[in-house]
Amino acid sequence: MNSAIQNEDIRTFQLLRRVKTAALSPEQQSQLKIAEFDTAGMRSTILVADDSEAVRGIVVLMLRSLGYRDVREAVDGRDALALMQKGEFDLLVLDIEMPNLDGYGVLAALKRDPVLRHVPVIVASGLDDLESVVRCIDLGAEDFLPKPVNSVILRARIAASLERKRLRDLEQLRLIELDQEKKLLAVEQEKSERLLLNILPASIAGRLKQGEHTIAERYADVSVLFADLVGFTTLVKHTEAVELVELLNDLFSRYDRIAGRLGLEKIKTIGDCYLVVGGLPEIRADHPSVMAEMALEMLNAMAEFNQARGMQLRLRIGMHTGPVVAGVIGHQKFAYDLWGATVNLASRLQSSGLPNRIHLSAEMGDRLRQKFRLVDRGVIACKGMGRVRTCLLEGKL
Repeated sequence: MNSAIQNEDIRTFQLLRRVKTAALSPEQQSQLKIAEFDTAGMRSTILVADDSEAVRGIVVLMLRSLGYRDVREAVDGRDALALMQKGEFDLLVLDIEMPNLDGYGVLAALKRDPVLRHVPVIVASGLDDLESVVRCIDLGAEDFLPKPVNSVILRARIAASLERKRLRDLEQLRLIELDQEKKLLAVEQEKSERLLLNILPASIAGRLKQGEHTIAERYADVSVLFADLVGFTTLVKHTEAVELVELLNDLFSRYDRIAGRLGLEKIKTIGDCYLVVGGLPEIRADHPSVMAEMALEMLNAMAEFNQARGMQLRLRIGMHTGPVVAGVIGHQKFAYDLWGATVNLASRLQSSGLPNRIHLSAEMGDRLRQKFRLVDRGVIACKGMGRVRTCLLEGKL
């Protein structure tokens, strides 16, 4: 084997080692091992098809004397095809003049078969005229040897045919594994995209994938909702860590489903606080009323959660409408967040609200009065915001 072929082998196997062999069947993995370690092809399975027992015996003896361990015999063309359809062979040494089905018929049948057509065939025949040789080559034979077969020439031709077969097998295995790797990569990419969509709005995630580095926009009119559990600090002290996280995950997952169904954007959770916004990144004019529905459904979800868990947790909700700045921060751990007085006031309304009540600015209430029942709460002092006129959302009209 020349150095060029050896170098090509090294590159091929290095490539195969980089990918997962899970793509290959046990038979293919065995084939890969044989192709790697049996570079001389001595473990190849060779079939000798000749109707003459004497000639067939001589060829078989020659092959075994050359070191080929697995040499099998077929008494004619039909027998050869039957054996090849049942088992896997690396090379066929074929006679032409045989009863039942001659060598031409075998070559034609192999050429039609999508699997067997890749098995190399060396024709060893007494028909040594040019027409016979050309016909065999046209039908797919790799080589042609006249009888009586010269052992030196036979060895060289078989070694070359088996080497080409081995390299073709390696290439096929490489293609199978690369195809599997491509599929695995697509699966992992889909997982990454789903994870990104769990963190960022779909339109924002799309912009990041397209190469935008800084994403920040002003929105003139959105609705912001903060919800916070009452007495959560006490709950933390008396609840095991795993149970506490499981409780929060259950409750917040209920809120996530409501937000998703209503087309609102969950921004984040901060401890036991839940932040959701309507009207961005996709602008919609009905965000105040949709956010009011969100708040009412959150209270219902809280009641259902308590009933299912045998608990008596309570929820404070604060809402406000107005302008915000929204954008993505971080390079390794992305976060889509909101900033501005609207966000701050919604947070203050939550913290100054009442348990199991929806506390909102009168400004937002004015936009809901035609569809919802509201009760004025008067003017309250909000830290950092001054005195703010507020109301309570009671339900739908």
